[in-house]
Amino acid sequence: MKQILVLYDTKPDHSEENARLIGGVFDELRAKAPDGLRYLVLRYGAGRFLHFAQQQDNAPSLPDFASFRLFQKGVSERWVARPEVNEPIIVGSYGMTPDGA
Repeated sequence: MKQILVLYDTKPDHSEENARLIGGVFDELRAKAPDGLRYLVLRYGAGRFLHFAQQQDNAPSLPDFASFRLFQKGVSERWVARPEVNEPIIVGSYGMTPDGA
């Protein structure tokens, strides 16, 4: 399973637009219900966003969805700086993953 964690700050006048575009991604994911793909976005502070995605082998990736490609369009204009991108390893979890871990 592939996991990715992306953290960034948006410019103050672009935070709402960023959130709206992310909402479109979730609308498309709910409509298509792709197997093997999990996605979470948190917004906190003054325009900070954290994206966490888990992709099973052979599952579609986020860029496979038109709404995600739309979200990515012009994203550099919304960021304060380039995002921090990591491939995290889950050390521990309770009730956050589908296997109940």
